[in-house]
Amino acid sequence: MVEHGEDLVRMTVGGVTLDPLTKTPIVVLKDEKDEVTLPIWIGLLEATSMATEIEGVKMARPMTHDLLKQIVEELGATVERIIVTDLRDNTFYASIDIAIAGRRHTLDSRPSDAISLALRSHCPIFVARAVIEASKANDAEAEEAREAQLEAEGTDPETAVTQDLSEVAPEEWGEILEKLDPSDFKYKM
Repeated sequence: MVEHGEDLVRMTVGGVTLDPLTKTPIVVLKDEKDEVTLPIWIGLLEATSMATEIEGVKMARPMTHDLLKQIVEELGATVERIIVTDLRDNTFYASIDIAIAGRRHTLDSRPSDAISLALRSHCPIFVARAVIEASKANDAEAEEAREAQLEAEGTDPETAVTQDLSEVAPEEWGEILEKLDPSDFKYKM
């Protein structure tokens, strides 16, 4: 868990996309030099919230994150920054720093909610360097496990192609689902 004063990397939202394999939304954070990216798998509602803000779409009624921003402002507070603080057991953690009456309050948050609020509040987004390193390590471990599995199946990892699940016949889904393991999923929301 990050403590104030730890090494933080300032990042921005590079975009919201879909995981091509699982069709799960991903928010991609990138550093200011465009050298580091951090993908975070998020829920559909949070992705919609981010996308509408990024695209400047105004809804007829306030969405949850619009309401949260309005509550913060009505209480005389400001959102100073958000921080993606930790990555444990494939789950990202974040905090929201809010200032009110000259005091900083730090609130625990899901990264998706914190990022949605940051977009609306125009406050900086930070990621603890340890989170970036942990994510890289998880990526490397997942790739090694994938290659080992392919080799065990007699498939050359260099020529293996990831299956496009959008083209799977309905009768094949049972077999695919039976083979799934919780470790197949990269991150939890």
